[in-house]
Amino acid sequence: MLTDTEGIVLRQIKTSYNRRMILLFSKKFGKISAGTGIGEKGKGKSALALRPFTYGRYELFKNRESYNINSAEAIKSYYKIGEDVDKYMNGAYVLEFTEKVLSEGVPAPGIFNLLLDFFSVLENRDKGIGTLVLAYQTKVFKYAGVLPQLERCAVCGEKKEPYGFSIEEGGVLCRHCAQNIENSRGHALIYDVKFGIVDVLRYFTGHSLKNLENLALKEDAGKLLQTIVREYAAYYLDASDLKSEKLI
Repeated sequence: MLTDTEGIVLRQIKTSYNRRMILLFSKKFGKISAGTGIGEKGKGKSALALRPFTYGRYELFKNRESYNINSAEAIKSYYKIGEDVDKYMNGAYVLEFTEKVLSEGVPAPGIFNLLLDFFSVLENRDKGIGTLVLAYQTKVFKYAGVLPQLERCAVCGEKKEPYGFSIEEGGVLCRHCAQNIENSRGHALIYDVKFGIVDVLRYFTGHSLKNLENLALKEDAGKLLQTIVREYAAYYLDASDLKSEKLI
C-alpha cells in the first residue's frame, strides 16, 4: 500500500547495500522505522529531507510489518541549527528525548507541532538555549499526560504556598505534606522550590515556545530546573540515559 505523510527524521542507521533505516516521527503514523535506498549525498530535496532538523513529506510503501520510503521532499530545512555547535548539540538532545517519549506507531500531533516550533525558535535564538530546551520538555509532559501538579499540593489537594517539589508525588507539596513524607520515608525525591522555579514551570505551560524567545533563566535556577525535569522525565516517561545528555 502506498501512502504519504509529513515527518521529521529522528535518527538514521546505515545498513547493507547502500540502504539506511530511518527512524521517522511521522505526523500520520507517529514514530516508525522505515528503510530507504535514497542517497544521502547531494543537495537535492530528497537527500535534504533525510537529514536532521528538516521537516519533510515522505511517500511510503507500507506492508503488514514494515515501511519503505520511496521518495522524500523537504518542506522546511532548519539548516542554521547545524551551523552552531551549541544549537546542534541541544537540538540533538531534544531529538533523542523525543524519540524516547514517543510510543511506536502512535500519532502524537501535539508533540509533532511542538517540535517544529522548537526548531523554528532554536534556529533564530542566540542565548538561553537551555531555557528553551526545558520549556520544550515541560510542554511534552503536558502532551504525554504527565504534567506535574503546579496549582495545589499534589498530596492533600489544598491550594497552599508550595514548599517543595516531589518527583514521586508528581508536583508541588505544601509544608505539612512535604515534612510528613520526609519523616515517614527518610529519603524522597523532594526538591526545594527556590529561585521561583514553580512560577517558571507555570509560565512554560501557559505560553507557546515562540513567546519564550527572550526568556533566559539565571544559572542557579536553570541547573535546579534541569535536574528536576530530567528526574521527572526518567520517572514518568522512562526517558533516561540519553547519550546526548552529556554533551549539553
